[in-house]
Amino acid sequence: MRRMDLVPFVRRYRPSDRAALADICVRTAHEGGDSTSLYPDPGLMPSLFAFPYVELEPAFAFVLDDGTGQAVGYILGAPDTPRFAERFRAEWLPLVSERYPEPEGEPTTPVEEMLVLLHRPERMVLPELTSFPAHLHIDLLPRWQRRGFGRALMRALLDALEAAGVPAVHLCMVRANTAARAFYGRLGFREIDVPDPGPVLYLGRPTARAGSAA
Repeated sequence: MRRMDLVPFVRRYRPSDRAALADICVRTAHEGGDSTSLYPDPGLMPSLFAFPYVELEPAFAFVLDDGTGQAVGYILGAPDTPRFAERFRAEWLPLVSERYPEPEGEPTTPVEEMLVLLHRPERMVLPELTSFPAHLHIDLLPRWQRRGFGRALMRALLDALEAAGVPAVHLCMVRANTAARAFYGRLGFREIDVPDPGPVLYLGRPTARAGSAA
């Protein structure tokens, strides 16, 4: 089959996607762009924002397959954020803490800032997010963006969360990523009022299709 005849599709994550997942994460982790110059260790960002989700909540992990078996985008979710934070500390952190130790004192570099986030999973649990118990991360490689595939990934996760009885989901994003903010708005995500969120926004929406844009 010629490459032009291949049809991309959304499917569940498979363990064989792990390397592709890491690559996508690294190439989109800085305001939607490549994060390599900020975080030279290619395992750091996936250990924070990708791997724990496929290890702890594989039922809520989906990828965009380019038609050849290669993952070129993903969406990862956790249906119960407080429970996920507990499992992150108890089950995931011990696996990576030796490679990524918690810095002493206040962080002074981008790497140290990420290490602090890694060692403080409780940061994910905020009272303002109680009505949006699930949370997600979604990333696509640049050439696969703005083609409707992000919407398809989002729909796959929202359907899975709704089927699991989860009423609503939230996400956290960097304010500077205006393209992502517009994308989420088109999918029905609205800002959640979180006091002093710093350089990030919290957005949420119901998981149900009724009255939604996704």
